[in-house]
Amino acid sequence: MDLLSGLNSAQRQAVTAGNGPVLVLAGPGSGKTRVLTHRAAYLVGHVAVPPYRIMAVTFTNKAAREMRGRIETVLGGSLRGLTIGTFHSICARLLRREAAHLPVTSDFVIFDESDQVALAKQALRDLDLDEKQYRPQSMLNAISKAKNELITPEAFRAETYFAEIAGRVYARYQALLHENNALDFDDLLMGIVMLFDDHPDVLAKYQQQYEHILVDEFQDTNTAQYAMLRQLAAVNRNLFAVGDVDQAIYRWRGADYRNVHRFQDDHPDALTVLLEQNYRSTQTILDAAMAVIDRNPNRTRKSLFTERGHGERLTVYEAYNEDEEAQFVVETIATLTMQDGLSPGECAVMYRTNAQSRAVEDAFIRAGLPYRLVGATRFYARREIKDLLAYLRLVHNPADSVSLARVLNVPPRGIGPKTIEALQACAAANGVPMGDILRGLGQEPPAEVQLAVTGKALKALADFGRQLNYWHTARAELSVVQLMDVILDQIGYHNYLNDGTDEGLDRWDNVVELRGVAAESPDAHLTGFLEEVSLVSDVDNLAEDGQAPTLLTLHAAKGLEFPVVFILGLDDGILPHQRSFDDPEQMAEERRLMYVGLTRAKDRLYLLRAFRRTQYGESDVSQPSRFLEDIPDHLVAGHTPRRTGRKANVASAYARATTWDGGSKPAAAQPVVLRFRTGQRVNHSSFGEGIVIESKASGGDEIVSIAFEAVGLKRLAASMANLELLEG
Repeated sequence: MDLLSGLNSAQRQAVTAGNGPVLVLAGPGSGKTRVLTHRAAYLVGHVAVPPYRIMAVTFTNKAAREMRGRIETVLGGSLRGLTIGTFHSICARLLRREAAHLPVTSDFVIFDESDQVALAKQALRDLDLDEKQYRPQSMLNAISKAKNELITPEAFRAETYFAEIAGRVYARYQALLHENNALDFDDLLMGIVMLFDDHPDVLAKYQQQYEHILVDEFQDTNTAQYAMLRQLAAVNRNLFAVGDVDQAIYRWRGADYRNVHRFQDDHPDALTVLLEQNYRSTQTILDAAMAVIDRNPNRTRKSLFTERGHGERLTVYEAYNEDEEAQFVVETIATLTMQDGLSPGECAVMYRTNAQSRAVEDAFIRAGLPYRLVGATRFYARREIKDLLAYLRLVHNPADSVSLARVLNVPPRGIGPKTIEALQACAAANGVPMGDILRGLGQEPPAEVQLAVTGKALKALADFGRQLNYWHTARAELSVVQLMDVILDQIGYHNYLNDGTDEGLDRWDNVVELRGVAAESPDAHLTGFLEEVSLVSDVDNLAEDGQAPTLLTLHAAKGLEFPVVFILGLDDGILPHQRSFDDPEQMAEERRLMYVGLTRAKDRLYLLRAFRRTQYGESDVSQPSRFLEDIPDHLVAGHTPRRTGRKANVASAYARATTWDGGSKPAAAQPVVLRFRTGQRVNHSSFGEGIVIESKASGGDEIVSIAFEAVGLKRLAASMANLELLEG
């Protein structure tokens, strides 16, 4: 087979490059996997490099399997001896081989996340530190960051009190790992670098063996990974790196796109190849993506082009709120399916945070349509959501032993398995639910029960019983949102979730999203809310097949492609996320995240935002994402929302919300009897002045949606409201 057939000129230049360092800057959809595959095949088939002299490094086992399969297909045979795998798998293999130089034996175990948490807790206990004050996960985050930066416990420097504690825990944690003949995932990377530094003879052996090193997704490497590659390639200098700074979106987990710049600094003679021809998207989509990413500094610009033609313009849709935003998605997919013969499985719905999936999931469930949720648990099945709902169910029904068992020690109260067994035995002996025993202990004076628990455990049960009694009494006077707030505050759930990681912040965002659902629930009573939520969350029988639309975060979308893509939440504070506003580096990554999302689309791209969003139970006007402003108007069907003053934003919201691409959902024709139109200023005798958002015929009357400056949005029947039209 001709290894070069079907390659464009830039791909061919990369594949056939001679010895020495090569940096391939591959734009999205430009065939980087094809280049890596053919490069390895070219080295074996044309340059006669033995497979065992080649190392190919990827970031996922799936990518490694696919690459090996493609290389074998191209060469028409098995490649025994080729080292191909993830950084972690290759490092583990080498460390086992060289275990004689390590503080562990060759049969060491690799501790997963739960093992690491357990070990961190033990380290805290050994140091007589309170794990409630020094969260195990926070300690592990500090330890992981240090290891990724190749900082050993001995070299750890503490500039704050927290760092001083983390350094002590790090040292004890590492000692415990070795006592257990174990390594964690970060040890695999740091360990190989330290091994090579401490034993030059071992390094020389592998430098000689691996004549050529190929690396995928180079922009996602961290300090330890880059150091390992630099060590191995120091002699032969045949490091073939493929990546794209513009798609570096994993800074939060240690990836450092600056390694691409370090590569160029360390290898000034490197051949740099730009892969700019895109085989995925239309030119219109590529032009929009380039308009967004070109505002980022410190990058090598790529002029993406395609032979697929310009295609359709992007659709920018401004919904009224997140629920209408989600409804637009469902209706548009249904329309495309019926009118254009599109398979629902060809559509993807993308968003910045997991919490945003709630409104979309609800919309699909209400429509009775299946969907596939990728990379996350369904909203109502997420741990933090189930915790909070369990608390509410327990307040509603103290006899709910299932909910009680879930939250009895969440957050931790010092109620262990033996205490729970004693509580269960006492309840069984008295023929009452465990909740009744708890509430009795929380009374003044406490109920007389034969409970085989004393000391701190008894106090913990009694304290929880008092809280449960208070919540149960207060529920009659509090709204669901107020009750949630009381529970969250009294149990310290925010501090419990917030461990300093992005995951912890995302979990709290999910709690806030549920709070928003409660705030907008048509039934303000706890009973009605729990019934409503239980019906929405009952999706166990919902089909998940390849013909269903895919719902996923933008981070999870990297490497994927779909004919039709919807990107939700294009509001400042959502995308870009508000956490990036004061951090230029993080804002640049948010822009790269938007770029990744745009370039997932092959044929059609829908960009959605909501004129109002509910956060922390409060609905307020939002501003369009600054990224929308970067996209030239000629690439967009209709009007692109701009960040403006509050009144202008309110007035234009629904005027732009009827733009649908390709006539898939034409704006409703307004009867001539309508007296009011979007943007008019009106006065109401009770609500004061406001701006007309929308006017439509319904039930034989004109229904006018008005944003009043004093009281917010109201929907009024024109025949009854006695509205006064104002000038200007």
